[in-house]
Amino acid sequence: MRQEYGFTLIELLVVVLIIAVLAAIAIPVFMAQRERAWSVQVKSTLRNAATAQESFAGDNGDLYSTTVADLIDEGLRFSATEIDFEDVDIISTGPTSYCMQASSAYLATIVWHHDSDVGAPQQGSCTP
Repeated sequence: MRQEYGFTLIELLVVVLIIAVLAAIAIPVFMAQRERAWSVQVKSTLRNAATAQESFAGDNGDLYSTTVADLIDEGLRFSATEIDFEDVDIISTGPTSYCMQASSAYLATIVWHHDSDVGAPQQGSCTP
């Protein structure tokens, strides 16, 4: 009697089907985690920029900066290839307040702003 080794075609198809189902479940979850990470990165940049703004104001008679270069001089570090944050994103909303906004370079719909009157990053753009 001859013994055959290996898997049948049905067994292989079942394994491929199981892997496909697991991939269909895992890929959307992975994509959502990437978007969440990009959002957290933008919020973190804005928190660091707010700290740099307060440092700048302490050194300059309570006047806030309107340029990213000033904030970088105060110690702000961020990846310009991953975060869209430019001078036009820093808006003076009064003599003692400001609003900064930034977005992810990977997904432009991820936009957060930091209003000095509120004190924490919030989703959306600055409103004048």
